[in-house]
Amino acid sequence: MKITEYGLMLLIAGVMAVIGNKVGYSPTVPVGEAVIGYLIMVAITLVGIGVQRVLPFKLPIVFWVSIVAILSTTPISPIAKTVTYYTDKVAFLALCTPILAYAGLAVGKDLEDFKKISWKIVIVALCVYTGTFIFATMVAQVMLHIEGVI
Repeated sequence: MKITEYGLMLLIAGVMAVIGNKVGYSPTVPVGEAVIGYLIMVAITLVGIGVQRVLPFKLPIVFWVSIVAILSTTPISPIAKTVTYYTDKVAFLALCTPILAYAGLAVGKDLEDFKKISWKIVIVALCVYTGTFIFATMVAQVMLHIEGVI
C-alpha cells in the first residue's frame, strides 16, 4: 500500500473514533484533546510504516509501529509525558469500533475461503481464544500479586 492509502485509511478510522469518543465519553474527555491524541497515534503509525519501508530487512508493520510507540512513551523520551497525556484521552472502545468494523468487512470478502476450511476452524478458534484468555489471566494474576494489588 502507498503511504497516502495508509493515511486515508487512518483518517477515516480517526473520524469514526473521534465520533465514538464524543458520543460515548464526551462529558469526561474534551474532543480537542481526543483529536490530538488520535493524531499522535497516526503520527506514530506513519513513522512505524516509514521505518519498515526504509530498513533492508522485513518485519511486520505492527512490530515497527509498536517499537516507535514504546520508544515515544518510555521515561527517557522527551515527549513521553505529552504523548501519554493526549493518547490517554482516546477511549480504547471508541478506537476499536472502526477497526473491528473494518475487520468484519475484510472477513466478509473471504467468506468462500472460510467455507472451504469447514467446521474445523471453529475448534481452532475456540482453542486460541481459550488459551489467550487463560494465559492473559495468569499473567495478570502474577503481576497483580507482584505489585501487591491483590
